[in-house]
Amino acid sequence: MTSSTYFASQLEEWIFLKYLEKYFFHMVIYSTMLIVVILIPFIIPLCILFFVYLSSFFYLICQRTHKLQEDYSSNKWDSARLTVATKWDGFARFWNGYELHGTENLPDGPGLIIYYHGSIPVDYIYFLHRLFILKRRLCYSVADEFVFKLPGLKPLLDLMGVMRGTKEECVNILKNGHLVGLSPGGVREALFSDQSYKLVWCKRKGFAEVAIHAKVPIIPMYTQNVREGYRTFGSITLTRWLYEHVKLPVLPPYGGLPVKFRTYIGEPIPYDPNITAEELAEKTKAALRSLIQKHQQIPGNICNALKERFHEEKKKD
Repeated sequence: MTSSTYFASQLEEWIFLKYLEKYFFHMVIYSTMLIVVILIPFIIPLCILFFVYLSSFFYLICQRTHKLQEDYSSNKWDSARLTVATKWDGFARFWNGYELHGTENLPDGPGLIIYYHGSIPVDYIYFLHRLFILKRRLCYSVADEFVFKLPGLKPLLDLMGVMRGTKEECVNILKNGHLVGLSPGGVREALFSDQSYKLVWCKRKGFAEVAIHAKVPIIPMYTQNVREGYRTFGSITLTRWLYEHVKLPVLPPYGGLPVKFRTYIGEPIPYDPNITAEELAEKTKAALRSLIQKHQQIPGNICNALKERFHEEKKKD
């Protein structure tokens, strides 16, 4: 290597280092800002997941501290349930101005609550805790199989009455006088419904068979603006391909805007011994669609949902 070549290479290295020294700090700042911008839409969903695990950990601590038995249906757990319910309800009021309408439509005895499934069921979590605060009543819930595979959630699932929900299990709980809540659309509806609030039930009628066998009314329920609060990547082909192959919501939800949430409980559909499961399923679907059309701007609009959140006067039923 000649002296001129060596000098040129050293000069290039020196210029590169000076350039790097000058702009390195800016590169770090811009990269950090980019990462933060990308992560912002996922912060609130992650907070919801954190609160879920915190609730489960609290129940575990209560069990160990007070030496409570694993009879989770016992009213000995009510104090712990009320503590957790109060915290969740405080968050619901603060972040979404949460309101619950139509509790008078809930029967004193058993009933099957059929609800519209948002991108994440945070509105249903709000409902369960508000119901317990108002009536000291536990509503059993049917969840997807993947929920039971999440580590560390067993104390919470047991205490909140979350179950896999076979037909026999649901019928037995209803016959014992309890409320049971489920969404026929489930994860598929969470992923692939949209701002039109379409129901994605795929001709499911198992819930109707449960209601007929247990001889209980069906109560439709839906939360206003739930699709404006949280969104999914359901319109992406990859999301559908992954779900159809692994049956899991692989891509995470995003959003978490502080839009107004109002849960509406519709009028019950009474038990009719002369109706078939197919007819009852269609009747329930029509009732839920009617409830959505009555209270929801379609397609949903995030700006209007935010305006409702910060409006001084509550919207009339």
